[in-house]
Amino acid sequence: MDKLNAIAEYSMKQLASDRTGHGTDHTRRAVKIAEEILATEPDADPLITLAAAYLHDTIDDKVVKDEAAAKKQLHEFLQEIRVEQQQIETIFFIIENMSFSKELSTEKTPVLPIEGKIVQDADRIDALGAIGIMRTAYFGGGHGHPIFDPDIRPQNYTNKADYRKGSTVINHFYEKLFLLTEKMNTAYGKQEAKRREEFMRGFLEEFFKEWSVADQGFTPDQWMNETRD
Repeated sequence: MDKLNAIAEYSMKQLASDRTGHGTDHTRRAVKIAEEILATEPDADPLITLAAAYLHDTIDDKVVKDEAAAKKQLHEFLQEIRVEQQQIETIFFIIENMSFSKELSTEKTPVLPIEGKIVQDADRIDALGAIGIMRTAYFGGGHGHPIFDPDIRPQNYTNKADYRKGSTVINHFYEKLFLLTEKMNTAYGKQEAKRREEFMRGFLEEFFKEWSVADQGFTPDQWMNETRD
C-alpha cells in the first residue's frame, strides 16, 4: 500500500514533536489496535480505516495550533498522493467526528461508518489500561492539573470548552475514561476496554490506599458516594 506508507510518513512527521500524549507512539498503537479490530470486521475498507487511524490526531485542536490550516494541508496532501475524493471525504468525516469532545459539542452525534467505529474504538482503547494511566498523568501534568484534590469533584461535562479546561488527573478517570467501555462500537473494543478498565480500577484502589497514608482514609467508592451527595 504505497498510499498508506505515504500517509504513515506524513502522520509521523506531523506528530513528531507532540508533547500531549498524542504523538507518534500513540498513533502507532492506535493503528495496531485498528488492524486487530479490522481482522474481525470484514466489511470495513482497510485503506480508509488505517489512513484515519494514522491521521486522527493530525488536525486535532489538542495537538495543532491552527486547526483550519492543518485540515487544508492534510486535504492537499491526500490529493497529491491521489487518494480518491470519496475516500478523502470519508477519512475527514471520521477524524472530524470521532472524538470524545465532539460528542460534547453537538446535540446529535454523527453516525460513523464501520471504518470510523473501528478507529474510534482503537483510539479509545489506547486511553485505557496501563498506557491510559500514563497518558492521563502525562497530559494532566503538562497542563498543570493537580494529581488529586478530594475537594475538587468530578464533573459531568456538557460542552467542549469546559472539558478542555480539565480538573485533576484522578478526576479524568471518572469524567471520561470510565465512560468509554459502554461507548465501544465493536465486540473486540468492548472486550478489550472492559479488561483495561478493570486494571485501571485496581490501580485507583491502590492509589487511594496510598494517598490515605497522609490524608483522611477513604476508598474510591466512598469518595464517589460523597461526590454524588
